[in-house]
Amino acid sequence: MTKRTFDKEAYKYQEYLPTFPVGVHYDEPVEFKHVDHGLDADPEMPDLLGAASLVDDITPAVGTRLEGVDLAKLTDKQKDQLALLVAQRGVLVFPDQEISIEGLLSLTGYFGPLHLHAVTAMPPDPKLNAVHVVFSDGTKAPDPNWLKKPTWHSDQTYELNPPGVTALKLITAPPSGSDTIWSSGYAIFSSFSPQFQRYLETLTALHSSGDQIQEHMAMGFQARRRRTDTLHPLVRVHPVTGWKTIFVNPTYTKRIVGIPKVESDAVLGFIYKQVEVQQECQVRVRWKDNQVVVWDNRCLLHTALFDSFPHVRHGLRATSQAERPVSVEAYEKEEKKAKDWWTEKLRALGEEVDEDPKNLSKAGGAD
Repeated sequence: MTKRTFDKEAYKYQEYLPTFPVGVHYDEPVEFKHVDHGLDADPEMPDLLGAASLVDDITPAVGTRLEGVDLAKLTDKQKDQLALLVAQRGVLVFPDQEISIEGLLSLTGYFGPLHLHAVTAMPPDPKLNAVHVVFSDGTKAPDPNWLKKPTWHSDQTYELNPPGVTALKLITAPPSGSDTIWSSGYAIFSSFSPQFQRYLETLTALHSSGDQIQEHMAMGFQARRRRTDTLHPLVRVHPVTGWKTIFVNPTYTKRIVGIPKVESDAVLGFIYKQVEVQQECQVRVRWKDNQVVVWDNRCLLHTALFDSFPHVRHGLRATSQAERPVSVEAYEKEEKKAKDWWTEKLRALGEEVDEDPKNLSKAGGAD
């Protein structure tokens, strides 16, 4: 049997290797008001798109690749337009980025306060405590028991102000494997019948950090914050697009409140299955060294693939926090109309839209 080792001293990025500090404690979160920079953007996004040598939608529903854009040199106008584009497209892929981790923190912090994680790894430098380290040293094959756990999630949905715009840079990517798959919450919600949509819009779900904290403490790590349990609407409205999106995930959502557990399990199980199997709602991104992916946690779920063994995979993530999720009812009380992603897509294409609830033809609804 081959014994694999990782030479820490010879590794190029050892200053960013994961650490789990002891004796660090963060204050309990306090809800804040968030105003999205995407609302300030020119809807044509000329400054951002004009700087790109290539703009390529990876799939019709989600994901756009932009080449030739230097994330380290964006103007505020370009950042505003990035906030708009990521709200619309969900996932933005930027290859060949030399931006430093300090630059990535500065960029992400433009969109909202930086999130400080309660348990996960950070670099040794305490000034980088808002950096989440993603690391596999390639010495051990994936634990088959780990692969049986739910891996689809939106990041830290248990927060009062959950994450919004997030950026992940891979500084060491495997030659293949460990792709990330995102699923559009907009498109998933649009695939449901109008009757089911209206039912989901009435529901509230409980999100918790409890399992994540317990798992890390069982491995000998300390939690930097107490457990957080928060109620959020099952369907939220994105403040920039006005589109409805599902906002539950199998990692942090515990149950739907106010209905029997058996009903909650059935509803959540159905939604999660659609996230897994509706490939037209997904985008799969292959990683390369120095590639940055920016995504909007408010309207997406994602999962990594654990197939990079025996290669090193090392990434640095910065996350901004956004508004507390707003339900369809609360959004429309402000005299605004919450919109359906598929309906708006058809309108943009010049198609006639039949909004009669008896018409059940939706995205993903074909046999």
